[in-house]
Formats: sequence, structure tokens, C-alpha cells
Amino acid sequence: MDKGITPAASGLNDVSWNVVGHTYVPKLHSPNAFIWHATIPADTFVPPHIHPTQDEWIIMLDGHLEVEFLGDVHKAGPGDMIAMPMGQAHGIFNRSGAEATCVFGVAPSRKLYDLFTQLDGVTDPAELVRLSALHEVDFLPPPDAA
Repeated sequence: MDKGITPAASGLNDVSWNVVGHTYVPKLHSPNAFIWHATIPADTFVPPHIHPTQDEWIIMLDGHLEVEFLGDVHKAGPGDMIAMPMGQAHGIFNRSGAEATCVFGVAPSRKLYDLFTQLDGVTDPAELVRLSALHEVDFLPPPDAA
């Protein structure tokens, strides 16, 4: 990790990504941790998925999110921290009717930075699932899939 400050208005190397309609701005990337700022529009979500090799967390800045762990719903607002342990399925939903902003992190970094680089602007769900699986993120089948 390089020393210094990543300015509030920009990401590492002025990078930002559009991933599932969310704006992700990387703030720190090292082998040990990856941290990014997220702007999550109302009525958007990240479908249920598993990080088999990473712990993940969210610190809420503004707005509200719901995180579902296989039907167990947790609601979070400004200042709250959401823990999503390695290997546990979770989905992230903004059902609040307003934009939410937060800071995400994973440890260790593994392949997630590279995944977001490849997912930038991808809109085809099948391609999102395929690319994610190659980068150690496994999406669950939709509820109506057998």
C-alpha cells in the first residue's frame, strides 16, 4: 500500500466503476485489504452471493440498506457497520427510496479489484455471474431455479 491521501472526490488513479448500477470508487488496494466508496441508487441491489475467500464489511455514511443472509434481513443506517463473514451468502438491497452512500471493504483483497475492473458497465446477468465466478465470487441461483 502506498502512503498518502486518496482525495474524497477521486479514486485510486482516478478510477471509478459502474457495477450493477452502483458507482464504486476504489480508495485503497493492497494484498491485505481492498476498500471502496459506493453510491447505491434507490431500488438497486447486489443479488445474493458468497465470497469464499474474503470477509466483507460495509460502513454506512448516508441512507439505508438492507442486507439479507438467506432470508434473515438486517437494516442499516448512517454510522452502522455491516459484517458479512467469509463463506456466508448475502445480498445487499437499497429499498429505502433514496440514494445510499457507504464504504465497503474486503480482506484479503484476492481478485475483487480485478473483478470490478472487468464488470465496469456489464449489464448481462449471465456475463456478470461468469466473470464473478472466475474471481472468487459465487452468485446464488435465482429463487425459482431448481
